[in-house]
Amino acid sequence: MTKDLAIIGAGASGLFLASNLKNKNFVVIDSNAKIGAKIAISGGGKCNITNKFVSTKNYLGDAKFIAPVLEGFSQKKLLAWLREKGLNPVMKKEHQYFCSNSAKEILDIFAREVPKKHLLLNTKVQKVNKEGELFIIQTNKQTIRAKKLVVASGGLSYTSIGASDIGLEIAKDFGHTIIKTSPALVGFTVQKEQFFFKELSGLSTEVTINIEDKSFNGSLLFAHKGISGPVVLNASLYWQKGLMTIDFLNGFDIDQHRHSKKLISTLLPLPKRLTKAFLVQFDLIDKPLKMLSKSELSVVKSLGAYAFAPAGNFGYSKAEVMRGGIHTDEIDSKRFESKQIKNLYFIGEVLDVTGQLGGYNFQWAFSSAYQCAKGLNEI
Repeated sequence: MTKDLAIIGAGASGLFLASNLKNKNFVVIDSNAKIGAKIAISGGGKCNITNKFVSTKNYLGDAKFIAPVLEGFSQKKLLAWLREKGLNPVMKKEHQYFCSNSAKEILDIFAREVPKKHLLLNTKVQKVNKEGELFIIQTNKQTIRAKKLVVASGGLSYTSIGASDIGLEIAKDFGHTIIKTSPALVGFTVQKEQFFFKELSGLSTEVTINIEDKSFNGSLLFAHKGISGPVVLNASLYWQKGLMTIDFLNGFDIDQHRHSKKLISTLLPLPKRLTKAFLVQFDLIDKPLKMLSKSELSVVKSLGAYAFAPAGNFGYSKAEVMRGGIHTDEIDSKRFESKQIKNLYFIGEVLDVTGQLGGYNFQWAFSSAYQCAKGLNEI
């Protein structure tokens, strides 16, 4: 089989690229039996498509590379494109856009835009090389030849739905630099000092986490392995090792209640079960706040800046995305073509650009795919 263009990956970036190509002599290759496996399960099955507010501040990566891509195809343009295709995303969780009923709505659009004749599913790419002007794509079923190749294979998260390192391997084989990869938007495992967190599994509370120069507010969920929840997932994007602080008091001013007759567990704006667990760890008796000594009061106040060093994270099987990837200095941000190899393109999560929780990674997938399609259509 010989095509003008081959796309590796039938995920968000690959499907969006295919949906916007003028030249229809292309094939999309994916190891899964259906398109958009990750789209189908994201956002609790409703797919968090994008966010009302999108800027480079929502991404880990080179802002100079990211900015023109987001400007070229913004969240407003994405929403307009989807509405034109019959999907009206709804805003939930303050600023996040989801499919109104389920992710099937956006997958149905891609199924219409990318007919089955363009798809090679249940097909695993094993190796890619170049012979003359053609890319030779070896799969477990056949060899495909293509004049141009777009790698939209995603990252390493969700191995259960076919995630693999094939995109990174192709990049390395063609001489690209790979920024160290790791799981991101993922829960933290805990060290011995915080083993009591595991006993609180299922409990959630609103906190603020401060890490480096970033601050995140939201729900923290205690889990069997450690801690998770939206605020933890966002913090995980920026944590590599060392301490962060968790404000369990979330702005609550203890000094204003210094003379309160209420018990600590009643007064603090935390689930009682959590407060009592902390009191056990601090070796404090649950008593009226007015009866605390200065040193005891100081210990309770420390919940406003609880120093915490994770042991690690839950790994790729639980991670929403991959951090790291192909060095963006080696990619043309206007067309997403490799600066090293003519007619080789990389889009989406395989690049060293990672968004926070809230639709930012799908927006990046769509924006990068749009820019790539625009470049291919101009040729």
